[in-house]
Amino acid sequence: MNVLVVDDHPIVLQGCRRVLEDAGVEAVHEATGVVAGYRSFHRHRPAVVVADLTFQGNTLSGLELIRRIRAVAPETRILVFSMHDDPVIVARALESGAMGYVLKDTASGDLYRAFERVQAGESYLDPALAAEVALLRAASRPDPFAALTARERQILALLGAGRSHGAIAEELAVSYKTVANACSQMRHKLGARSLADLIRIAVREGERAR
Repeated sequence: MNVLVVDDHPIVLQGCRRVLEDAGVEAVHEATGVVAGYRSFHRHRPAVVVADLTFQGNTLSGLELIRRIRAVAPETRILVFSMHDDPVIVARALESGAMGYVLKDTASGDLYRAFERVQAGESYLDPALAAEVALLRAASRPDPFAALTARERQILALLGAGRSHGAIAEELAVSYKTVANACSQMRHKLGARSLADLIRIAVREGERAR
């Protein structure tokens, strides 16, 4: 096993080396900056990279290191070891290509477990961080129903109430084709695979709105 640790704090490098050696890593390479880390990566081609995000006041430059490594070697497994606990930063690291994220104030056993998981090709995130990142992503996820027009909402509600295309057209005083076209548009907007799937969504949305 060949591992690269990129961090500009000697004590952190020393601690990481000890944890990695306990995990059976034979070769631990070290770098103290983004440029040196990228060069060391090309020289040693480690299977796993453990990296900080901030170097000598250069805020979050580690994100660029992660992206550059993943661009040239997408199979490389990257574990972030950082003091940043902001879920926005954690999410950005994961989106950049990190497979795991560990806080520096955690016990060495957590770093060990995180490394073992990432080394095995699995993701790792502290449960508290995972919950915050999940909430952040849920909050930023667009609501597909917001893309519906007022007419489409009417038709969807009537679909959920069990009305047929013909009955909906008669009730809204529109043509059958208008209803059919609206259903086709809603299937696309809501990710429904079929009319039956759209009706299930309509029923579920109607129950939620009660």
